[in-house]
Amino acid sequence: MKFIKTFVAVAALSTLSFGSFAQSVSASASTLSDAEAKIAAQAEKANASYKITSARADNGVYMTAELIK
Repeated sequence: MKFIKTFVAVAALSTLSFGSFAQSVSASASTLSDAEAKIAAQAEKANASYKITSARADNGVYMTAELIK
């Protein structure tokens, strides 16, 4: 019985992962706004929304995001 419950749970979770699409992208620029604009352009090209996952500002800005369909 425990095996059947585990199998059903794994099957349900695996179908959820196939239903969504996530891709990591990155951009670098001189300002936060410019880096986000580059991320937004990549998301628009992929016909997806985006969620910024990290941003670092040293001598410029480096930003990563996850594209979500």
